[in-house]
Amino acid sequence: MNQKTAIITGASRGLGRDMAINLAKEGIDIIFSYHSNQIKANELIQEIEAIGQKAVAFQFDANDFTSGNRFIEKATAYLKAENGKSGFEFLINNAGTGAYNLIANTTEAQFDEMMHVHMKSVYFLTQAALPHLKEGGRIINISSGLARFSLPGMSAYAMMKGGIEIFTRYLAKELGDRQITANVIAPGAIATDFAGGSNREDDKQALIASITALGRVGEADDIGGVVAFLCSDKAAWINGQRIEVSGGMLV
Repeated sequence: MNQKTAIITGASRGLGRDMAINLAKEGIDIIFSYHSNQIKANELIQEIEAIGQKAVAFQFDANDFTSGNRFIEKATAYLKAENGKSGFEFLINNAGTGAYNLIANTTEAQFDEMMHVHMKSVYFLTQAALPHLKEGGRIINISSGLARFSLPGMSAYAMMKGGIEIFTRYLAKELGDRQITANVIAPGAIATDFAGGSNREDDKQALIASITALGRVGEADDIGGVVAFLCSDKAAWINGQRIEVSGGMLV
């Protein structure tokens, strides 16, 4: 049996954690990154091992694109030590953070952080991973509903997510000869720690519910299953697509 492996950035908490658990339940081993919370990373490793899959975590700072190269080097060295080969099947670029500020008040430092975290690091981490991604593999990038609709204060973040959607289409085009697909998931408002956890606040949850067809804020486990589906054989013919997972937010 060919044991499959997924590499996920930013999986110690939130959406990434649920992606890792969903993939582990499908029999996939997990290599993931964490930024600074090694305790949470170790808790996830234990949970995945309890499911019956292997898991290992390495540190990655998405604000420093060179950190992505080191993360991939560690991940592929681990695979080579475990399996004799550095190849893996799935790359999920999930790591990220938000910056809330109106255009009139956004600083260069805030803009640069959003660019480094959501574009430059994703681009060059993916570049470093490509030689090791197996033929027929999958790349899944994470965008945001904010690349389709606009809410004040999220311009810099949303701009970068729009760039990731374009990047995903180019990946699909350039990697087709290797039978590698690339798709992007765009979550709507999700009740996680993202952006200070504001989507957990009652007032904001009521607002989100009022503009969402399914009438509630999203949860992390609304996203992980979609990632697992895109990594399954059933999704082999989906390529170069943006899939919004928002419960019908602002439709």
